[in-house]
Amino acid sequence: MRLDKYLKVSRLIKRRTVANEACDEACILVNGREQKAGYQVKPGDVIQLNLGKRTLKVEVLSTEDNVSKADASGMYREIP
Repeated sequence: MRLDKYLKVSRLIKRRTVANEACDEACILVNGREQKAGYQVKPGDVIQLNLGKRTLKVEVLSTEDNVSKADASGMYREIP
């Protein structure tokens, strides 16, 4: 699954266009490296979101296409 779509489906970012812009502005790191929106996310990848003053680091657990809002947080695990 593409990185921008994963961020939207997992509800880490509200809209796919916003996720795409964040990737273009190098606010998203995958496994410590800047990645484009087309990067193929795999389980085990570590995604770091640098949005303003807030930094969020998560590990990808699954990459399902359709997930309910209640199950979206099960797609990743937060890393302190």
